Amino acid sequence: MKKNYWYILLIAFFISAVSFVVINYKQKKDIKLSASFPLLTRKDSTSKDEWLSAKKNTDKLLAKIKANPRDTTAALALANAYIMEARINGNISYYDNAAMKQVENVLAIAPGNYEALLLKSLLQLSQHHFAEGLATARIAESINTNNAFVHGLLVDAHVEMGNYEDAVDAADKMVSARPDLRSYSRISYLREIHGDYPGAINAMELAVQAGLPGEEGTEWCRAQLGRLYEHTGNVSLATDQYQLSLAARPSYAYALAGMARLSTFKKQHDSAVYYLEQAQKASHDADIQQSLATAYLNAAQTDKATALTKEVIAQMNINTNSTDEDPTLGHYSDKELAYAYLQQNNYEKALAHALAEYNRRPKNIEINETMAWVYYQKGDFGKALPYVEEALKTHSMNPKLLCSAGLIYAKTGNAKKAKTMLGLGLRQHPVIDADLQKESELVLKNL
Repeated sequence: MKKNYWYILLIAFFISAVSFVVINYKQKKDIKLSASFPLLTRKDSTSKDEWLSAKKNTDKLLAKIKANPRDTTAALALANAYIMEARINGNISYYDNAAMKQVENVLAIAPGNYEALLLKSLLQLSQHHFAEGLATARIAESINTNNAFVHGLLVDAHVEMGNYEDAVDAADKMVSARPDLRSYSRISYLREIHGDYPGAINAMELAVQAGLPGEEGTEWCRAQLGRLYEHTGNVSLATDQYQLSLAARPSYAYALAGMARLSTFKKQHDSAVYYLEQAQKASHDADIQQSLATAYLNAAQTDKATALTKEVIAQMNINTNSTDEDPTLGHYSDKELAYAYLQQNNYEKALAHALAEYNRRPKNIEINETMAWVYYQKGDFGKALPYVEEALKTHSMNPKLLCSAGLIYAKTGNAKKAKTMLGLGLRQHPVIDADLQKESELVLKNL
């Protein structure tokens, strides 16, 4: 009888302990689910009304989640709001992490939630976790194969991983499901990297036409259209696109950056600094800051260039290293760091970061171009050659790539290929880096 009593007491104690653990776990989980990131004030004061509207929306969603931490609809809406703010604000690391927290919380409640899987893949791609983004997109595709958004994610992921045939297949499915701004812009990039600039321009024009003037997505496409005109030497048409973008969305960072490139091309270095300083006020984008550092250098403001480059490198390293603590977070910036270290003539660190990115996606043409250029700058021309040939495999007509390839061929004794590549790269007088243009013209003249 006494033995049975102790069994009953132990069982009661066990049930109480389990109940405490379950309740405690649920409380902790609910606290995690309700965790949020505040909307940061935008650097660009011209979009104050838009920001106030966005803040009102996010505050409303935060209140819903606080009242019910298991409200997955509000969590997904908040994740989408963070993602949009990242595009506008340029603080990718902060808002991607904020959005990913909400997405992971939803998946903890509903592991097969389709929208959460789509957003998770989108965020992984944004953070340059390309292999993971591809894997997540494939899971989403297995749930619903008739969705243009998932096929768009697959296009992006396959492109970044260097699976170009798979990217084209996914693009066909994407356009069949829903031709829209995002579809046309992806088609444009695929045409560009396969050497079809007229087709790329046409597709990006369709993307711009499919959007509403002034919206961030539309103006991003318009800025990309301007960049395509730069590559084909149409400076006046590029200028038109950037000015149209700034009229529709004042202080738009990527249009200002485009105007800065055109100013640099015209050797108007003070104007380039002005445009990029305005762009920096509007966006936290690291590429814009690095471009500003280069502009400072061109304008003989060496101290500012050095200080800003150090600042950009430090911030990119922080974002990249955050993956050591949590592999689902952090923004891989190794390709960007490689070019930043090249600007400091720190070839060993440039190579280390280029290799880190190459090891993640060895088939991607852009990272092969990066590897080739780092080795070229180091003077290891023989090592540069196989990488630049891999970068040329899609028959891209990008003038920067063609000129880089021509210089590498010249240094490795292939004068015929060097002449062909340099001729193609310079033929349309594209907007490219002044030092690259000068060196390419000199080498071509002496071949």
